[in-house]
Amino acid sequence: MDEDSSEVPERRTPRWSRIMLKLSGEAFAGGSGNGLDGEVINSLAREILEAKQTFEVDIAVVVGGGNIWRGLSGEGAGMDRAQADYMGMLATVINALALQETLERMGQPTRVQSAIHMSQVAEPYIRRRAIRHLEKGRVVIFAGGTGNPFFTTDTTAALRAVEIDAEAILMGKHGTDGVYTADPRTDPDAELLSDVSFMDVLQRGLKVMDSTATSLCMDNNLPICVFDLMGNNIAALLDGEHVGTVVS
Repeated sequence: MDEDSSEVPERRTPRWSRIMLKLSGEAFAGGSGNGLDGEVINSLAREILEAKQTFEVDIAVVVGGGNIWRGLSGEGAGMDRAQADYMGMLATVINALALQETLERMGQPTRVQSAIHMSQVAEPYIRRRAIRHLEKGRVVIFAGGTGNPFFTTDTTAALRAVEIDAEAILMGKHGTDGVYTADPRTDPDAELLSDVSFMDVLQRGLKVMDSTATSLCMDNNLPICVFDLMGNNIAALLDGEHVGTVVS
């Protein structure tokens, strides 16, 4: 047998050395929009694993919980908004644990850190510990939002990205390939924007992140890439390809 046949290919240098991957809760549900879809979670995990195996990149993940519970839905039903938001934070932990289990089964070491303390299933969020995990090659999954009601997981992604010195936020959407001038599902004249500025996003009310998260990214010169999750696009973005919409 050739001595070189068992060598692991050298990993390439990516466009960004550390990224924050933002996954909406709906992405975990697949086409149903609710609950957990095992095939979709496997696909997400394989994309993350491929990126780790191909590139010298640190990957952190923030997960939403909209496939299980949305605080705004509870508020609309007459529930106290703060209580409803805490329920939404718990939903993000379920998604984080599902992704962790799938990644670990594929051989990728991970850690889940939660802003809400639940020591039996997740570490508490500690910035320096999170960075150390990333340096050791682990994928760090942030759950529990910011730990405060009235803040979205978009804001969590922006905040954690700044805290861990990420170089970009990759916003994976399910079934949406970027940012449009209008909702392409209802407006046939909606145009895909290849590049857009933070100020345009704020002034035009474009559906990228909420205004708090967008402002935080703008203040810290942190680019946002909005792309379709269902297309092996994480590796393409790391390889320098222009995919979806870049907000900078």
